[in-house]
Amino acid sequence: MLETQIWFYAGAALVVIGSLATVAGPGVRDPIVRILNTEIPAVGVSLIFLTYNHTLALLTFIAATTIMTLVLLRAVIRLEEMGVEV
Repeated sequence: MLETQIWFYAGAALVVIGSLATVAGPGVRDPIVRILNTEIPAVGVSLIFLTYNHTLALLTFIAATTIMTLVLLRAVIRLEEMGVEV
């Protein structure tokens, strides 16, 4: 039972710390680094779901990573098309 609690609390800590670091972290201008910074909370969410069901954790991680990457890359492409310095 202790092992389940460790995964849950480690995942919760990664979600909170990763989200705060992504939002209020150092002024990173590179969009690829921003995308990598958003992967930390995604791993935390997967660890939380891992305490409940392994399949759910895997599917959630794959779906969240794919959607997040597509949205952020599309935003970067739109900004470059508009001529905004990223």
